[in-house]
Amino acid sequence: MTSQQITVPGARLERERDSRAGRPRRAATAAAVGPSGASAYPGTMQDEYRTVAREAVHETEISHSRFLCALAPAATEAQAQAFVARIRKEHPSASHNCFAYVIGADAGVQKASDDGEPGGTAGVPMLQMLLRRDMRYVVAVVTRYYGGVKLGAGGLIRAYGGAVGEALDAVGTLTRRRFRLATVTVDHQRAGKIQNDLRSAGRDVRDVRYADAVAIEIGLPESDVESFRAWLADATAGSASFELGGEAYGDA
Repeated sequence: MTSQQITVPGARLERERDSRAGRPRRAATAAAVGPSGASAYPGTMQDEYRTVAREAVHETEISHSRFLCALAPAATEAQAQAFVARIRKEHPSASHNCFAYVIGADAGVQKASDDGEPGGTAGVPMLQMLLRRDMRYVVAVVTRYYGGVKLGAGGLIRAYGGAVGEALDAVGTLTRRRFRLATVTVDHQRAGKIQNDLRSAGRDVRDVRYADAVAIEIGLPESDVESFRAWLADATAGSASFELGGEAYGDA
């Protein structure tokens, strides 16, 4: 087995048809759940997830077949589908262009396609690898150029899942962690010191707005909310207000 790192060319789109035979491509849904339906983490946001920071391709050779795994971040299902179409367009003579993607921090949208490989031997193991690595907002396309040696069902499962795993290792991933948004409102006299203290402590100061008072928007781990509230009351002699907002994800 050999592997090498190469880059992905620029964006292009194609229609969802097999360019060789004029047939609609098979895009089997391994699981596809809307935001209001069941998900891997029903009712709650998970504490963290991983994603890829950039597009890249990692190539592996197995029994003379070439497997090129293209990875890309995708904020929406439409972006994931556009990436799949682009990779298919770039490899019209490939034996197969199989894909899997996971969209949503709760993995609410999951889809996979075997693209002509025996059912369950390509897209599903690719999807399982993404989920096993806690990958979210990511799309993977594995392009296979057949080398003349049949791998069998087990060999295909290992090849397609392994191609995604190797690509993730080679490209690298980012961890994004859940936090609470909060707004500290303080008078101008104390605002400078509070901002300095926050930044010195490594707090995520996201925005500062000046009006009659100074509003400082920060991000906090959920576990730090009560201790931060107590610190703020002590640091400002109880003069600052503290308002919790929604939840979001940021780089760990």
